[in-house]
Amino acid sequence: MLWSLFKIVLFVVIVAALTLGAGYLMESNGGIQITAGGTEFTLGPLQSVIAALVAILAVWIFLKLFSLLIATLKFINGDETAISRYFDRNRERKGYQALSEGLMALASGEGRLAMAKASKAEKYLHKPELTDLITAQAAEMTGDRKKAEEVYKRLVQNDTTRFVGVRGLMKQKLDAGDTDTALKLAERAFAIKPKHEEVQDTLLRLQAKSADWTGARKTLNAKLKHGALPRDVHKRRDAVLALSEAKEILDEGKTIEAQEAAIAANKSSPDLIPAAAMAARSYIAQGRQKYAVRILKKAWQVHPHPDLAAAFAEIEPNESADARLKRFRQLTALCPDHRETKLLLAELNLAAEDFPEARRSLGDLAENEPDTRVLAIAAAIERGEGASDAVVRGWLARALTAPRGPQWVCDNCKTIHSEWTPVCSTCESFDTLSWTTPPQSETVLPAGAEMLPLIVGSLEDKSNETEEAEVIDPEPVSTPEAPTEATVEDTASPVDEPSDAPEPEKVK
Repeated sequence: MLWSLFKIVLFVVIVAALTLGAGYLMESNGGIQITAGGTEFTLGPLQSVIAALVAILAVWIFLKLFSLLIATLKFINGDETAISRYFDRNRERKGYQALSEGLMALASGEGRLAMAKASKAEKYLHKPELTDLITAQAAEMTGDRKKAEEVYKRLVQNDTTRFVGVRGLMKQKLDAGDTDTALKLAERAFAIKPKHEEVQDTLLRLQAKSADWTGARKTLNAKLKHGALPRDVHKRRDAVLALSEAKEILDEGKTIEAQEAAIAANKSSPDLIPAAAMAARSYIAQGRQKYAVRILKKAWQVHPHPDLAAAFAEIEPNESADARLKRFRQLTALCPDHRETKLLLAELNLAAEDFPEARRSLGDLAENEPDTRVLAIAAAIERGEGASDAVVRGWLARALTAPRGPQWVCDNCKTIHSEWTPVCSTCESFDTLSWTTPPQSETVLPAGAEMLPLIVGSLEDKSNETEEAEVIDPEPVSTPEAPTEATVEDTASPVDEPSDAPEPEKVK
């Protein structure tokens, strides 16, 4: 409304100014005298202005006709598009102007204005490969997904814009959660442009999510081939994919193939803990214990982990506690100051009923790095040394509220997983799980075999040592394993009865 009123006022002002100027010229004296061929022409002031305007118009028409003549001569000489270019020149100028304004509107976040300018540019230019792209992005900006999908489908039909259309449709399907269709579109986009890094990453993530490990390894090799991935990272991720492929083969019952795949994964990345454990178990199944020992020692030297210790225990499953303690010196001597080594030695000495040595192995972990596993071991040591039931319950009460220690944590979203997986279950990132202590206390408790995997057998009944011990705990003390999550909760439940239970003794 205001714009229309402004245009009317502007028109009136221009007419008034022209009228005022014409009246001024008519009242003024002077003029122009022209003599041509013996004939004299005298023009007044107003006539002079009109003659000047007519002369300018004549010059402009002459130049246009001259340009048309040049285009006609070019056409006669074989340039078939010379005349069409002459007439389209003005249209192209207007079209590119509208296209430029559409790009500026798109960059400014004005989606509707960008679509209007793109439509105007298409009317002049007839170049959908340019204008459709602006229209699709502007439609996405304004939330018109149907319009954007329609335009992307038009782009797919053009050879020069097919990749852009497929990629746009792929992103739309990803946003809508249709990963199956997105995977097919990603494969098609990858076939068109295998060097496109974003398409490579998207395809790899979707293939890993759908457990297409073979296809994911091909995509990973393409990333290495085109220089989009460092060689060391490629080896690590290829090992992750090979391990995942081995697990899938194992689930299908193809044991030999799974063993070979696990061994190949370990060779690709010896420091990958799940691959080392699985490869070691494969060698154990083949009766090649020496190879299993070699793999586990190499992985333990890089990163001590409970899964490696559990696999090492499976090499000789029926050995005595003393023999196991002696055999495990091959591992414990590699990283003697590591936290996992101290916990492993404490567990082994607990199984051998050498409680003072178990306390020495535990060291100051209960004071400096207390978590559920450390405090559970401390409680088992106290129980083995004949401490009162209240003291043991005090340790177990602390274990209930203590952090759970290192877990498989996603580096991207910090989600905690009870076991290692190649793809995060929350953010769907590939190869982002690390064995580390989570920042929050709300963690996933590991299974009992993972918490204390090496304590086997049972401790002798300590109830006959004193009559007081029989009164406190008539049940025989049996610890085939240090307390797991279930035993911690069951044993600690009486803590709710007395509120003045003595504080747990410090580990010396």
